[in-house]
Amino acid sequence: MEPPVHRRTYALAATTAATAALALALVPHPATARPAADTTPLTSDFNGDGYADLAVGVPDGTVSGKAKAGYVNLVWGGAKGLGRYGSIRVSQATAEVPGSPEAGDRFGASVLLRDLSGDGLAELIVGAPGEDVDGRGADAGAVVVVGGAKHGTGPGSNALLGPSARSAYGWSVAAADLTGDGGRDLVIGGRDKVVMRAAVDNGENLVVTTVLATPMGGRAPLLATGDFTADGTDDLALAYHTINAPSTQSHVRLWTWDEAERRMANTWNSDNGAASALAVGDFDGDGLDDLALGECREIADENIDDPCGPESYAKGGGIHIEYGDAKGSFGLRSQTLNQDTVGVYGVAEDGDRFGASLAVLDWNRDGRDDLVAGAPGEAIGTRRAAGAATLLLGHAGGLVDKYGEATSVPYHQDRPRVPGVAETNDAFGTAVATGDYDKDGTPDTAVGAPGENAKSGGVWVFPKTSVTGSVALTPKKLGLPSPSSALSYGRYLSSH
Repeated sequence: MEPPVHRRTYALAATTAATAALALALVPHPATARPAADTTPLTSDFNGDGYADLAVGVPDGTVSGKAKAGYVNLVWGGAKGLGRYGSIRVSQATAEVPGSPEAGDRFGASVLLRDLSGDGLAELIVGAPGEDVDGRGADAGAVVVVGGAKHGTGPGSNALLGPSARSAYGWSVAAADLTGDGGRDLVIGGRDKVVMRAAVDNGENLVVTTVLATPMGGRAPLLATGDFTADGTDDLALAYHTINAPSTQSHVRLWTWDEAERRMANTWNSDNGAASALAVGDFDGDGLDDLALGECREIADENIDDPCGPESYAKGGGIHIEYGDAKGSFGLRSQTLNQDTVGVYGVAEDGDRFGASLAVLDWNRDGRDDLVAGAPGEAIGTRRAAGAATLLLGHAGGLVDKYGEATSVPYHQDRPRVPGVAETNDAFGTAVATGDYDKDGTPDTAVGAPGENAKSGGVWVFPKTSVTGSVALTPKKLGLPSPSSALSYGRYLSSH
């Protein structure tokens, strides 16, 4: 029986010609540089057919007999949506990709499709945190950029390699114009460190600068970008938390580019609030970027503040939203909701992990962004951790209206015309992504269920026109090798 809906939410490169060409492509031409933030949509069309594509990272996949070498599956969009036009597999065994597959590289642990060069084709940005680098050590990590192409893949290069053993560069990646020159800069998360690779001086120079180095609890730092200072240039949101490593602490911080110092400067902090996901959107339609913290909870012992709202909202996971302010006072207004909020599908229960993944879209085309929140621990009936996702609609006041109520739509495998059946440990909702994969003018939603089919995994694609009637993309259906092994397909999607 379904829980009720309450009725009352981006340096080091090889010296080949192909690599040099790609590196130049990633630097903005002075003639096209813009002083203000780039408002052009960030295309995810890798093959140039006019349709958005989906990148699925499979870091646990075996390549050339090397366990957990990892690969990325690029699924093509088309007039009928994802899953009907085939896909390609990209790995370090692909001719254009630098390096070679080695056990434990975990190529695909972070994936991003972004048009970095402005040529209309998306580049594939891939993190391989387990990459061993000669002279630097094991698990130094690497971030690889692979050029888009109409057929196959374009030239690839290492955008950045970890400086030392266990740096694990590539745990997380983000790309945006953070310097305000019209180009795309890369932010790379590693073990206890976040760095930025920026093109400066009209693309004539590259700067690699450390954003933050501090204990991060042995997990990937969360990265998101948006114009939080309302100055026309993108900023960086960074979240991390530690538990007894060496202390218990949790932070969400905002960083903006300081041109004089050629580095990122910390401009805003919210301490004591731990998050599992970040997402940026304009949820109240005021033209300003807002920041959503998924599965937000307080873990520090100081009890200085309640950055995620009432402590009771931590039960089962909650979503906390910091809203933009026209005068630059970001976070002056905030909201928090969970599955006990009126209008939100389900009931808040320990282990639900509501908000563990987040993705943004304007589902109903009303000019306000909406939010998809995964809850991979949600029980469907008696099936523990079958998982679900919830679409939360934006209102004039944000994800919660002036009456303190929300509007939501549930996604899970026990809904009519959704392929498959909700089963224990499917973990549906572990990752979510959005894109207009069928080019009908409205975004669609992709939901990962890495525990499906004995952990072979799968991705469910919901077209905008129907929350039900989705398409299931499984490794077997896509012709991927070893579909019955523990691939966890669907754990890493291009907006995750």
